[in-house]
Amino acid sequence: MVDVIDWDLAVRVGSRLAGDGPDVGPDEAAEVVAELREDAARSTGLVRDYTGLDSPDNTAPVLVVDRRGWVQANADAFSIALAPLVDRVTTKREPGPVATAIGSRVTGLEVGGLLGFLGGKVLGQFDPFHEPHGRLLLVAPNIVHVERELGAVAGDFRLWVCLHEETHRVQFTASPWLRDHLFAQITALADTMDVTSLLDDGLKRITDAVKGTGQTGSLVDLVSSPEQKEILDRVTGMMSLLEGHADVVMDGVGPEVIPSVEAIRKKFDKRRKGVGTLDKVLRRLLGLDAKMAQYRDGAKFVRRVVDKAGMSEFNAVFAGPENLPSRDEIHDPEAWIKRVL
Repeated sequence: MVDVIDWDLAVRVGSRLAGDGPDVGPDEAAEVVAELREDAARSTGLVRDYTGLDSPDNTAPVLVVDRRGWVQANADAFSIALAPLVDRVTTKREPGPVATAIGSRVTGLEVGGLLGFLGGKVLGQFDPFHEPHGRLLLVAPNIVHVERELGAVAGDFRLWVCLHEETHRVQFTASPWLRDHLFAQITALADTMDVTSLLDDGLKRITDAVKGTGQTGSLVDLVSSPEQKEILDRVTGMMSLLEGHADVVMDGVGPEVIPSVEAIRKKFDKRRKGVGTLDKVLRRLLGLDAKMAQYRDGAKFVRRVVDKAGMSEFNAVFAGPENLPSRDEIHDPEAWIKRVL
C-alpha cells in the first residue's frame, strides 16, 4: 500500500507548531502530572456513581502527555481512522499516480499543520482507536495554560476536566460496541466518497479551513449524496450525545466535589466562544458550529431525558446502536423517548 501521508513528518511539523506550552518548572510539572493522574482515578468512581455506567477495571489506560505526546497519539489515531479512505484511494488509482497526485510529504505537512494547531488547544481526549480498548489522554501544559488564563482554582479545574474526559472513557469501555459503530460509519462514508473529488478538493478545503481563507473550506461540501448525509447525521447524533453527556456529568458531579464549579463553567463557556480557538477551526472544517452545537444540543437532550425518565432509563442509549439518538432526535428528545422508551 502506498503511504499517502508521511506521518513522521506530520508529527515533526505538528510538534514544532504546537510548541512546549506555558513555562512550568520541573517540580510544578511533576506535581501537575501526579494530580491529574489522581483526579482521573478519582473521577472513575464519581462518574460511575452519577451515571450508573460501570466500565471494566484495567481497561483504557490514562496517559498524562505533553503537546508532542498528544500530536503523536493523534497521528496514530488518524492513521487508523483514515485507513478506509486511504484504502479506497490506493485501490482506485495506480500507486504511481497516487503518489504523484497527493504527495505523502505534502499531505504530511498539511496534517502536521492541523495537528500543531489543535495540539495547543485540546485539554483532554479519549482515543477509541488505540488497541485494545482505547486510551485517555490528558494534555498537562494545555490544562495549566487554561486554568491560568481563567484564573481558576487549579485543583478544582483539573478535577473538572478529568470528570469530562473520564466520562468519555467510561462511555466507550462500558459500551465497547461504540468503537466498532464509529469505525463502521467512517468506513461507510469512505465507501461513498468520490476519489477524484477527495484528491483534488479535500486537502485544499482543510487548508483553507485552518487558515481561514477561501470561500468554503468545509468538509461537508464533499458530502452531498443522501447516503452520505445520512451517515453524517448518524455520526453527528452520536457525537452530540457523547459530548453533551460528558458536559452534564462534569457539571452534575461538580457541586459535590468542586466548590468553584459554577465560576469555572461561566468562564469556560465564555472562552469557548473566543476567536481563534479549536471550536472555530472545527466549525470551518465541518461547515457549521458543530463542536459547540454538540456540547449545547447534546447536553439539552441528556438533561431533558434524565429529567423526564431518570438516569437509568436514559442509559438505554448505551444498549446498542439502534438506541442512539438521530441528529433530529437530539433536537427532539420526546421523539427519542417515544421511540426507545
